[in-house]
Amino acid sequence: MAAIELKNLSKVYDNKVTAVNNADFVINDKEFLVLVGPSGCGKSTLLRMIAGLEDISSGELFIDGMKVNDIAPKDRDIAMVFQNYALYPHMSVFDNMAFGLKMRKFPKDEIKNRVAEASKTLELDNYLDRKPKALSGGQRQRVAIGRAIVRQPKVFLFDEPLSNLDAKLRVQMRIELKELHSRLQATMVYVTHDQIEAMTMGDRIVVLKDGIVQQIDTPLNLYNNPQNLFVAGFIGSPTMNFIPGLIDTKGSGELVFGEMRIQLPESQKEKLLEKGITDYVLGVRVEDVYDLNVENGKSLPGGYAATIDAVEPLGSEIYLYVQCHKLKLCLRTAPDRQYERGQIIHVSFNADKLYFFSQKSGDRIL
Repeated sequence: MAAIELKNLSKVYDNKVTAVNNADFVINDKEFLVLVGPSGCGKSTLLRMIAGLEDISSGELFIDGMKVNDIAPKDRDIAMVFQNYALYPHMSVFDNMAFGLKMRKFPKDEIKNRVAEASKTLELDNYLDRKPKALSGGQRQRVAIGRAIVRQPKVFLFDEPLSNLDAKLRVQMRIELKELHSRLQATMVYVTHDQIEAMTMGDRIVVLKDGIVQQIDTPLNLYNNPQNLFVAGFIGSPTMNFIPGLIDTKGSGELVFGEMRIQLPESQKEKLLEKGITDYVLGVRVEDVYDLNVENGKSLPGGYAATIDAVEPLGSEIYLYVQCHKLKLCLRTAPDRQYERGQIIHVSFNADKLYFFSQKSGDRIL
C-alpha cells in the first residue's frame, strides 16, 4: 500500500472559481481517511485530483513517495469506486470485475483467481453469471468494489459510494467497507457529505468548507474539540446548539442573550475576560441541555422556561425542539417521559461541557 502527501494542492477553474485551496496534509499508509463537507466544498474535486481525473492548478501530489502531478490516471496504481457504480449493463458480474485485468492483458488463470478471491470476500460467488440489472443496489455496489479489489492497487478512492442506497443498506455497507479495509490493510480515501458516515467509518476525518480544510482529526476529537463554529455545527446530529451573546464585564460576568443570563463557571469566566473579547457564541451539544421537569411534571427550581415546538421520539431517546427566550434549542431526553407540542419545560446546561467561539472569526476560544 502507500501513503499520499498533498503539498499546498489547489484547483482553480477557468471561471476563476477556486474549488480546492492549498490542501496540505498526509494520508497515512493503510489509513481510512474520510473527506467530508457540504455539497460544493471541494471534496470530490480533491479526490479526483488524487485520481488524476482533474488537473492540479498548483501544488504537488505524492503517492508512495513519487510525484504524480503529470502521471496519467492509469499509471498511478489507484482504483476508484463511483457513486453510480459505473457497471457495464451488458456484461456479467464476472466480466465486470475482470474487465480492467483483461484490458491490461493479465493471464486468464490469474484473472480467474483474482475474481474468485474478490467475489468470495464480497459474498458474490452466486452472482457471477448475472447481469447488473438482476442485482440489488447493494450487490451492484459490491461488484463495483470487487472490480477495484481485483486490481490490487496501492490506493482505493471512494466517491460517495453509498448515496444511492436506502438507509438500512447504507448502515450494512458501512460495516462491510470497514471490515474490508481491515482485511485488505489498504489505503482508502472516502468522500461523503454525510457526517454520520464520516464519524463511523474514518480513522481520521478531513472537514472541508469552500475548498479550505477546516480541521483534520479523529472522529471523537472532532466531536469533542471542534476548532471553529463550522466544524462544531457540521459534526454531530442533531447539530450543536449555538447561543450568541455578550459577556457582562461590568456585572456578574454572565453570558447575556436578551433576557437570558447564563452563569458561567468561575474558571471559564476569568479566562474569557482575560481574552478581552465580549462578543461570543456559546455552543452546547444536545446531550448537555437538560430538562428540569422531572418531578410529577412540575418544574424544579432553576433553569430557563422553554416552549416545546416539536417532539421526535426515536425509541431509545427523544429529541425536543424548544423555544427559549426567542432562541431555538434542541435537547435529548430519556424515552420514558411524555411530551407534547406547546408544553412548558425548564432547561439548563451542563456547565462543564460548554464551548465558546468568537462571533467575529468563528474560531474556538479556550
